[in-house]
Amino acid sequence: MSLNRDYASVLDIDKAISHIIEYVEGYDRASFFQDSKTQSAVIYQIAIIGEATKRLSQEYRTKYPEIAWSLMAGMRDKLVHDYDNLDLERIWMTVSQAIPDLSNKLKPLLDEINQSWYIPE
Repeated sequence: MSLNRDYASVLDIDKAISHIIEYVEGYDRASFFQDSKTQSAVIYQIAIIGEATKRLSQEYRTKYPEIAWSLMAGMRDKLVHDYDNLDLERIWMTVSQAIPDLSNKLKPLLDEINQSWYIPE
């Protein structure tokens, strides 16, 4: 895989994180549990994060071991293949805890992209 594809995938992950943060702004657990539209939107963005993760080269993933790439890909599989048995509590914990943490961990990757000659297609 090319570095450009890795960079594009990281940008997709960052964009999905931004959408999730926007969708749940002002929400607490109770309001999230009551809003099926927001749940659906968030679940879709989490699936995008997982799919973009799967597109990253193994070399790129290995370069950043502090990011739980396998867990992100696994969450996507769970959401897509076990859609009729979703755990909203786990999804809320992902949104409220793991997504902000992932956003912080992506900063060095985004800095690397910004310092490169990468131009999105």
